[in-house]
Amino acid sequence: MALTDPLGDMLTRIRNGQRAKKDSVVTPASKLRANVLEVLKREGYIRGYVHEEVAGHPGLRVELKYFEGQPAIKHVARISKPGRRVYSGSQDLPTIRNGLGITIVSTPRGVLSDAEARDANVGGEILAEVF
Repeated sequence: MALTDPLGDMLTRIRNGQRAKKDSVVTPASKLRANVLEVLKREGYIRGYVHEEVAGHPGLRVELKYFEGQPAIKHVARISKPGRRVYSGSQDLPTIRNGLGITIVSTPRGVLSDAEARDANVGGEILAEVF
C-alpha cells in the first residue's frame, strides 16, 4: 500500500518511538526523509541516522536522543500536507517558541532549518515544526 504522506509517516514513527522510550526507529528510505533527518541531526534533535537494508528494501535507522530521561523532541508536527501545501518567503518564516524550536523548510537550496533559510535569504515549503 502506498503512503500518501511519507514524511508525516516518518515523523509519527519518531514521535511514537520516543513515547515508547525506544533507542531507535526504522523508516523506509528516501532522499527527502534523509535530508530532513540531516537537519534534525545538525540541530541536535536526534543522535544520528544510518542507511540499512530492511527486508530487502532500503531503510533508515534513526537514533533517538534523550536528555535526563526525557525525549529531546517535545513536539513534532507536519505543517505542509499533501492536501494543503504551505509556502513562505524568507522574511515570513515562522519562529517556533521564540527561536527555541525550528521550522524545517524545503528550499531551492535543499532542506534547511528556518535560521539557515533566513541566512541564505530563501523561502520555500514549510515541511514541519520541531521543539
